[in-house]
Amino acid sequence: MSEHAYEDISYEVIGPVARICHARPNTGNAEGTRLLDELDAALKIAGRDDAIRVVIVGGVGKHFSAGHDVKEAMGRPNSVEARYAYEEERYLGHCLRLWDFSKPTIAQVQGACIAGGFMVANMCDLVVASDDAYFADSTCSMLAAAATEVLVHPWVLGLRAAKEFLYTGRKMMAEEARQLGMVNRVVPRAELEAATLALANEIAKAPPFAMKLLKRSLNRTADMQGFRNAIQAHFEAHELSHTTDEYKVIRQGGLEATIARTKAGVA
Repeated sequence: MSEHAYEDISYEVIGPVARICHARPNTGNAEGTRLLDELDAALKIAGRDDAIRVVIVGGVGKHFSAGHDVKEAMGRPNSVEARYAYEEERYLGHCLRLWDFSKPTIAQVQGACIAGGFMVANMCDLVVASDDAYFADSTCSMLAAAATEVLVHPWVLGLRAAKEFLYTGRKMMAEEARQLGMVNRVVPRAELEAATLALANEIAKAPPFAMKLLKRSLNRTADMQGFRNAIQAHFEAHELSHTTDEYKVIRQGGLEATIARTKAGVA
């Protein structure tokens, strides 16, 4: 086992598997700029390493991720141009690079998987969740933004389930997510790490170039159905929703209130 040094993520190499984890447990693994940049950099390292055949994306501690670092976001410039550039690179861009990553990826999800965390987990090829894991995206109902920047939801949940999930902002437990096809496997919390690693090692046995071509063909199937165009089109709608009066009212309501709404249920 080998490790790379980062501040907001952890990176481990376990045989043919790289495990990259959000590592800000004191913030519910909120995804700040440094964490996202480190995650992106770690993926590039794993992609260049021919010995790595599968990547696991997880979270240290109680939760996978509580989503966007709202406190940091409230401190960034609020101009349309600055926000667009930031979110295009670190949300849309990062998620599409994760989707396009040449090797199989598995999200290892426990506890909360919310908003930005939902995007990251669901841009992975597979999802293994603990029996206490839950998913949520209340961005519309609580923050007056048109869901998260990357609208992967209908592609992993189906359109009707995604509409209910997003319209209500409700939590979805792991077993329901498995029944809907968003989660591949649900295991007891104590077995999550071992079960995810076992699946990764099973996948790693396949010839790597054939796996690369297979993943590319599967992703192209989604792209031919409109996946990439839909993702990119929604990003524009999301950015527009940041300029509305109703969004401004919520933003002006105060930092603490916004954080409390976004982090509800994450402790």
